[in-house]
Amino acid sequence: MKTTTSGLAEATEPVREAGEGLGRAVAATFRRDLTAVARRPGDALTPLVFFAMVITLFPLGISPDPERLALIAPGVLWVAALLSALLSLDGLFRGDFEDGTLEQLLLAPHPLSLLVLAKVAVHWLTTGLPLALMAPLLGVLLALPQGSYVALSATLALGSGCISLIGAIGAGLTVGLARGGMLLSLLVLPLFMPVLIFGTGAMGAALGGGEWLGHLAVIGALLSVALMAAPLAIAASLRISIHG
Repeated sequence: MKTTTSGLAEATEPVREAGEGLGRAVAATFRRDLTAVARRPGDALTPLVFFAMVITLFPLGISPDPERLALIAPGVLWVAALLSALLSLDGLFRGDFEDGTLEQLLLAPHPLSLLVLAKVAVHWLTTGLPLALMAPLLGVLLALPQGSYVALSATLALGSGCISLIGAIGAGLTVGLARGGMLLSLLVLPLFMPVLIFGTGAMGAALGGGEWLGHLAVIGALLSVALMAAPLAIAASLRISIHG
């Protein structure tokens, strides 16, 4: 029995070391991308500035009437947030492609899907989450009622996660193209429509005093599906772009 126990421990040791090595690789990828954002804060601030500019211009260009602004506020906020997140997707893998880091990730002895998931998490943390936190402040400019701020932030926080995951698939497919930004938009914008529909639906329900948690649950379900399927699709798209 003692021999069997020691043999089992020896057999499981490589598995434990492989798991620890994978965890270190994912953490290192996450830290590296966070450091890159910290060194170039302009890349992370550009979507936020664009979001603020779009929301600020709507009251000036349409009407200062609070009732009219409150009516269009859900659609305006969601479309502006979607386009703002889309601005930063083109550069998600491009820097790594240009300096050769992406090829090293492909050659690493770890699942590429988990490594790119760490990169997508950094994109959401530096783009999607700030947009969700910033949206209620800008909602004041659109005469958005205070009771809908929680719905706005919650739906944007989950919806921006879907946008980052789905958009990363298109970013992987277009990473090798010189001007892939327009093609990226054409590829991923139709896939964003379900998130946009349920996000604005939740806001409309919150504005009308109805139940909006059902819409939030659907967005959460979309995020769960994206978390399971998108990393594999992102890894496949990167392999296609680099190796053909």
